[in-house]
Amino acid sequence: MTPKRVIILGAAGRDFHNFNTFFRDNEAYEVVAFTATQIPFIENRRYPAELAGKLYPKGIPIYGEEELPRLIKGLEADECVFSYSDVSYSYVMSLSALVNTAGANFVLLGPNDTMIESTKPVISICATRTGVGKSQTSRRVIELLMERGLRVVAIRHPMPYGDLVKQRVQRFAELEDLKKHRCTIEEMEEYEPHVVRGNVIYAGIDYEAILRAAEQDPKGCDVIVWDGGNNDFSFYDSDLYLTLLDPHRAGDELNYYPSEVNLRLADVAIINKIDSAAPEGIQKVRENIEKINPKAIVIDAASPIRVADASVIRGKRVLVVEDGPTLTHGGMKIGAGTLAAKKFGAKALVDPRPFVTGKIKDTFKKYPFIGALLPAMGYSDQQLSDLEMTINSADCDSVIIGTPIDLGRVLNINKPYTRVFYDLQEIGEPNLGQVLDEFIGKMGLKAKTKERELVN
Repeated sequence: MTPKRVIILGAAGRDFHNFNTFFRDNEAYEVVAFTATQIPFIENRRYPAELAGKLYPKGIPIYGEEELPRLIKGLEADECVFSYSDVSYSYVMSLSALVNTAGANFVLLGPNDTMIESTKPVISICATRTGVGKSQTSRRVIELLMERGLRVVAIRHPMPYGDLVKQRVQRFAELEDLKKHRCTIEEMEEYEPHVVRGNVIYAGIDYEAILRAAEQDPKGCDVIVWDGGNNDFSFYDSDLYLTLLDPHRAGDELNYYPSEVNLRLADVAIINKIDSAAPEGIQKVRENIEKINPKAIVIDAASPIRVADASVIRGKRVLVVEDGPTLTHGGMKIGAGTLAAKKFGAKALVDPRPFVTGKIKDTFKKYPFIGALLPAMGYSDQQLSDLEMTINSADCDSVIIGTPIDLGRVLNINKPYTRVFYDLQEIGEPNLGQVLDEFIGKMGLKAKTKERELVN
């Protein structure tokens, strides 16, 4: 049989995973191209031959998604496989109409073809939108597991923005590893909190190879925690599936892809940010959980914020720097920095747009709804430099850093600044401790604290 010609539509994450798990070495298909969107600087390179397998000795080209109609015709594609996340149903179906009009099939791969089984118990932490609080939930889950004497290894959803061959399997156990792997701001935001806490985190390109390395980590491994990205569903077959929902964006859990997949898969649904969301939003999310997945355990949670130095905010004209993906394809109008500005009495928020330069200006053109907040974009050295210049040029008294890492460590900021910290806080019962104790019992896990203290 002539293999079906396939274009994989992605954003440097799920697309590579779908290729590796379903298409690589599969002679029934020929992947003729990837397309890329959402994340800058991905297109106009190749998925390397070293990762692509024996069927692709020259690798696979990556194009911008805006070229898709031409690519379908020119490459005679039979199928286009949609392989990225955090987009509305209307966006997905509009893209499917474009693909069908060009003559190709529009395909969505599911868990059976893309989830990998582990030899260790797996807890997956996923969400219905970017910026709902997955990372802080992962931190909380890992802390609770470590308190129970278990050795935890985290695996993060991919962020492969550099040399793909070198990023095949990445292990982060020390802060120096962030520098060694030339991490972007977005990567440091996710990896650094794990390293500082003392647990190991893996990431990269080949998630079966990553899983096998994590299972055999030199520090030991009792439990794998999948730390999801965007609102993608897990790459791994999971023994406990946690899904976070955001009442600030109530209804998105039934209107974004693959939000509803995550909600339907959830063993535990966590309604986060109830300390700052409107009551009607909280109620709508609660009703949607009951409608879609009534068997899920529901946990109420808050994201209380604190700052390093409130005097930098009180009475000041502040520039607020927020997490980049949350503001861009996450579509949020506020973040931790904005909430801190209100809570600690800022005089005014300074609009960064008159001061933006270079690649940061391009971000505001692509996402005009961002408004008077500055997304911490750092996917390249140039973008990082432009972010620093924008901050330093802004006419403000001080800067609020609402990102998970200290930007002052990677940027030379010429103004007083303070960081915002936020953690998951369960409210009432059930809570994560109870859920994890049941999971530990179910999986037959036993802590051997004294023995492990001697080993370590």
